[in-house]
Amino acid sequence: MLVHAVASESAAVPAQSGPSSLAGAAPFAKCEQLFTHYPLAAAPLSPPGGPRSMVLMTRADGEESFFVLIEAGHNLFRIRAFCQQEAIQEIIPGERVPDAFARVIADGMPVPRDRAVLGWVADRQVTAILEVHSAHPADAGTAPAAPEIQVMPMAGTTVLDWPPFTASPLSDGRFWDYLDRGDIVDMTPLLARRPGQAFRAACPHGHGSAHGAACVVVPANVVAGEYWLPAGVYTDHWMLREGIPAPPAGQLLALPGTVDLAGQPA
Repeated sequence: MLVHAVASESAAVPAQSGPSSLAGAAPFAKCEQLFTHYPLAAAPLSPPGGPRSMVLMTRADGEESFFVLIEAGHNLFRIRAFCQQEAIQEIIPGERVPDAFARVIADGMPVPRDRAVLGWVADRQVTAILEVHSAHPADAGTAPAAPEIQVMPMAGTTVLDWPPFTASPLSDGRFWDYLDRGDIVDMTPLLARRPGQAFRAACPHGHGSAHGAACVVVPANVVAGEYWLPAGVYTDHWMLREGIPAPPAGQLLALPGTVDLAGQPA
């Protein structure tokens, strides 16, 4: 159901301060900028080759809200609440956009695309692996509670080696600053080039999340131009905080459901 004045969505959109001048042509230009400046957040919709989309996060009164922005075609974007597929707001050049959605477009933080595999780098060494889960219902066929980034530090490292946002990655608000500085790197293309470099396995002792607790096993050092990924087990940070030893790599690789991260979309 396409709508041009979405009163029913207003409750789902966090109240934020912002000038009413956000409405009009500005939101369309901002949508173009988002897809140009944040390629790591843009993902194709199903089927392959379909329009791109990205998830935007806003925060008000300490509460996070998520929206899906869709590049629907020439001179057309669409936006909707993350788990509401029916009520969609169109964004067209020169046409007014309700302020609630205009504020999301103007101020929302892009979330890295689903299944991106990232690394936190300290002194050119990856000390923690970040796995993104941001699929929305149109992609996954289900309605996940919310996007998230799972942070898995390398066993044997200390809290000082971990990202400052380890416990709550999306709440930090500085993700893209870290990426620009090189503190975060996108390892997805590197791992996709050759199978067998990194494997995701269920973490038997992890705290878990909406997507399950996970470990990543790196059998041998992986070297890139500006950083390297040491061999080892990268696991649930809560488990490491509590002093629970990481399971041996061989045990994790033998678990049912273990997958090669080379199969992730680059």
